[in-house]
Amino acid sequence: MLAYLVRRLAILALSLLIASVVLFVLLRLLPGDPANALVSVGADPAQIEAAREQVGSNLPLGEQFLRFLGSLARFDLGTSFISGVPVSAEIADRLAVTVPLTVLSFLLAILIAVPLGIVAAVKADRWYGAAISVVSQLGIAIPVFWVGILLVSIFAINIRLFPSGGFPSRGWADPSGALYALVLPILTIAVVMSSSLLRYVRSATRDVLGSDYLRTARALGETFPQALMRHGVRNGSAPIISILGIELASTFLGAVVVERVFSLPGLGSMLLLGIEQRDYPNVQGVLFVSTLLVLLIGFSADLAQRLIDPRLRDRAAGARS
Repeated sequence: MLAYLVRRLAILALSLLIASVVLFVLLRLLPGDPANALVSVGADPAQIEAAREQVGSNLPLGEQFLRFLGSLARFDLGTSFISGVPVSAEIADRLAVTVPLTVLSFLLAILIAVPLGIVAAVKADRWYGAAISVVSQLGIAIPVFWVGILLVSIFAINIRLFPSGGFPSRGWADPSGALYALVLPILTIAVVMSSSLLRYVRSATRDVLGSDYLRTARALGETFPQALMRHGVRNGSAPIISILGIELASTFLGAVVVERVFSLPGLGSMLLLGIEQRDYPNVQGVLFVSTLLVLLIGFSADLAQRLIDPRLRDRAAGARS
């Protein structure tokens, strides 16, 4: 297990390095100079050159890249060109919105998808089992931002039950107001994510239903629910763990999009504002942190799957011997 952990950590570090290189190159391929964010229209060449020196865009690309990597190694994401605020501090404030939105949406998606996925597999020959499968397919096909607009139209404009957007100025110092503001964004992401996750739960459950160990348990006198809970859940959860990692990463990325729909002060609005203002440190910081979180989610899902499924550990032990 220790050798596997060291290997996965090395892969994580290499993936993060490659992502940093790609991020640096892509941002430098954009037209224009980041120094333009600091100068006004009609600035003279001396002012432009001073701005380029301030942001470091006058240096050779190799030196810029080494400075970029050195800053990332210290987790120094720089300072915003526009606001002058450290990017790390700004991202920490924004994560206070994005992380709860992601986690709560993901948990709600699991609560919806797991029981419905099991019902869709066990009762596939009934009309409601087929209906659940059809509705999940429709949920996958609908863009997440369209679901958000639809929920706003129903619950904010017509019924006026929830706000259409925004976040309390006091943030989580007003927990009830913060949760109230996140209800529709959470529902928006959960509807789409649960539709996707439900398919995998249904597929894993159908594999369990046709397994020999479940038939053996039934033959030994256990009822179907008992056999499914005792033997099916653990065996069926192993392949789902890796899917949960992918879905959690997708939930995080979906939250970044949904924040724009509901005018939430999270990473999504920070990223779009940075792009509009050509604020390179903000854009680099948000993309780097987002990439890091996605990689960490995948890393955690791999470890969890290995801990739950003893067959993976046995396979690795057999390969070493």
